[in-house]
Amino acid sequence: MTAQNLVNTPDNRLVVAVDGPSGVGKSTLCRAVAKHFGAQYFDTGAMYRAATLAVLRAGVNPAERAAVIAATKNLNITLDDQTVLLDGEDVSEEIRSQEVTRMVSAVSAIPEVRATLIAQQREWANTTPRCIFDGRDMGTNVLPDAPLKVFLTACHKVRAQRRYEQIIASGGHTIYEVVLADVIQRDTADSMRAVDPLHPADDAIILDTSDLSLPEAIDTLISLVEESAEGGTS
Repeated sequence: MTAQNLVNTPDNRLVVAVDGPSGVGKSTLCRAVAKHFGAQYFDTGAMYRAATLAVLRAGVNPAERAAVIAATKNLNITLDDQTVLLDGEDVSEEIRSQEVTRMVSAVSAIPEVRATLIAQQREWANTTPRCIFDGRDMGTNVLPDAPLKVFLTACHKVRAQRRYEQIIASGGHTIYEVVLADVIQRDTADSMRAVDPLHPADDAIILDTSDLSLPEAIDTLISLVEESAEGGTS
């Protein structure tokens, strides 16, 4: 099986939905696998972060639902590999701030915000020849008919360490304990929200990366994609 003749849908496209909690390594893995197969990578979590940034910039309290809906209704969010554009401005670094991280669950929990962003995600999935999406409800809600659904997971401490190292490497300043608390709080908020809570789809493949190196995790996900193209996971 080669990247050139790969298929996994009846209309000869590739659609992969990857879900998982914060800090599990979704973006790193999906970006690498998308590159391997010549697919477009869509980080849907970045969309919610961009929407949250727009809310914060507007001076809106995330608890004020009507104001949040108004602030996010007509946003122009573009995803291009590692670049996130908000109304034409590159906000790729700013959306990873601790302030956005603390507020994104509250903004993401609002049904109207989710509906707006999900509509865009489905449009991308229906018009892109090869695409790999990562998020928190891709397999359960956004793309329930995706031929391959994968749920990535890892223990809290491993995920917090990965996130901490990411922040430090990008020039940020924090301490591990703060990051760990944020990871736990985010998990609680995401799994208990009333709309589209975080959980694996019934037919998702669970991939625990706690004890896997990055190359091992990438190779495992590549194998799952290849198997789905052969009909092995359908």
